[in-house]
Amino acid sequence: MIHLKRRFRRLLSRASSPLGISDLRQDTGHLQQTVEAMSGMAKENQILLKLAYQKQKLDGCPQLPLHEVEFRSYSQNGEDGILWYIFSLLGTVSRRSVEICAGDGTQCNTANLILNHGWEGLLIDGKEQNVVTGKAFYSAHPNTFSYPPSFVHAWVTKDNVNELVQQHGFEGEIDLLSLDLDGVDYWIWEAINVIRPRVAVVEAQVIWGADRSVTVPYRSDFRAEYVNGFGVYSGASLPALVKLGRTKGYRLIGTQSYGYNAFFMRDDVGGSLFPEVTAEECLTHSFVRWAQETLLPLVRDKEWIEV
Repeated sequence: MIHLKRRFRRLLSRASSPLGISDLRQDTGHLQQTVEAMSGMAKENQILLKLAYQKQKLDGCPQLPLHEVEFRSYSQNGEDGILWYIFSLLGTVSRRSVEICAGDGTQCNTANLILNHGWEGLLIDGKEQNVVTGKAFYSAHPNTFSYPPSFVHAWVTKDNVNELVQQHGFEGEIDLLSLDLDGVDYWIWEAINVIRPRVAVVEAQVIWGADRSVTVPYRSDFRAEYVNGFGVYSGASLPALVKLGRTKGYRLIGTQSYGYNAFFMRDDVGGSLFPEVTAEECLTHSFVRWAQETLLPLVRDKEWIEV
């Protein structure tokens, strides 16, 4: 562990002099590898990584694409790293988050922030056993047993989502909203109006690539259809989410590598740090092409709504 800490200090010291984009990418990659190697002390490691990002910001180094700052602590993919990068540079106003369809809370987009960085969270899921498991997990964890996040069992619809959020003490400006319903994500995000998240993470349906702006139709009892673990008849395409985001005052700032978790930032927040990017720029991974060729034909003829 000692030599890993020394490696961190050497990398941090380099941030005192200007770096080119290639050097920045190389050093950030080394830092992320060290974070993973020191996973037994995740909070300490992430704080050091935050300091490195902030030093690079002060030195005027160019920002990195979101897919280049990925790491996972509790997220399914690299969302933990992306969110930590965003809030390391953007800062926070409340350290409050809402996650809708959080599973059992042990693998979700807000868990790292709650467990390692003291965020206050509202987690909602439609499966009662997930909520039972999640409550037990956070109540037993040494970082949250004194004040665990609110974990709520509810089937979320566009008619009850605002009441659910508000009645558990969340309204107005918060730092983060995460939506991963495997279903009517578009319609739920459209309906939310009691909170104003600075950052929103919304799952996108990549089988359409950047070609069409479509979503599944709204039904309060909608259930996704899966093929080999992929929710192929569910959600909304990234162009559809981009359009909806603009109507709500949000811009797309990037996605995780495969394109299926999209990161949006409110237009009055962080404009110089995180400029808008296009859906086409985000959907370049070969996984997207594979999904279009392999999965889209299975559900192309089902009901999709142009938006």
